[in-house]
Amino acid sequence: MWRNSILLLLLLALAPMARADERLLKQPFASRSLNAARNVRVYLPPSYYTEPQRRYPVLYLHDGQNVLSSPGTNICFGWGSWELEKTVDALCQAGKMQQIILVAVNNSSARYAEYSGRHHPPGTNASTAFENYASFLVQELKPKIDADFRTRPEPAHTAVMGSSLGGICSLVLAWEHPDVYGGAASLSGAFQVDGTNFLHHMLRPYRGKAQPTRLYLDSGVVDFTGGDDGQKLTTEAVKQYRRIGWGNGLVHYVDAKPLKQADLEKSGLRRDKWAEAMKSQHNEFYWRLRAWRALTFLFPPANK
Repeated sequence: MWRNSILLLLLLALAPMARADERLLKQPFASRSLNAARNVRVYLPPSYYTEPQRRYPVLYLHDGQNVLSSPGTNICFGWGSWELEKTVDALCQAGKMQQIILVAVNNSSARYAEYSGRHHPPGTNASTAFENYASFLVQELKPKIDADFRTRPEPAHTAVMGSSLGGICSLVLAWEHPDVYGGAASLSGAFQVDGTNFLHHMLRPYRGKAQPTRLYLDSGVVDFTGGDDGQKLTTEAVKQYRRIGWGNGLVHYVDAKPLKQADLEKSGLRRDKWAEAMKSQHNEFYWRLRAWRALTFLFPPANK
């Protein structure tokens, strides 16, 4: 009997672990808009299987192969991934945010074109790579996620998030589809793309009202090119958003102090990356450290 008791205890101990493994789902998604399949990872919240009547907000993520911890610690040129699911689980456990579903969409070799927010010139009919990618996200992927999982599909419970080009892509998607995305986060947004297309051609000329979309924008102050990690252009974009009327619906954060060696020694970052980390904040390591601000703003605890 004691052997059976030990076996039962082992099975009970392994059950939560197996359930946690089931929370990460990966599958290719065949897209008509992209004319190709795109890998998508879905990470389910801790209570998904134990509370079958509960529905959850959803966060869509660009550069999906870089945002979850499953690819390992040496990806992204040694910076590691965002490890976002670990941050989300920790924040949920601490009562700092709601439990959410993460939908991480892989990028492709057409990343620049798909994320840049470019539209077709007037007088042409061909869709740009960005327009095709937006169609994939809005018309194909979101309806499928809402059909297959217990989501809260309303805009107030749907957000999109990315870094660098993915940050710009997130802002443009939320700008053009406020009926789909009620929140967007841009970390170190690459506002310089195509001559600041979004800033100069969308934000500055706009004279309408602000949408209810909640926005998070951040930057560091230094990057690997010798620039400012987009701080100046991000600040200008924030200025335009506030002119339009985004008040408390917008959070802007500047990470003004790159980490020093004493901090890096405690960070878990590979030692061979420390010198670069002290002079560049445009990488997954810093986005991993800053992501909690966007998460807690976009998905605050339900009682707040």
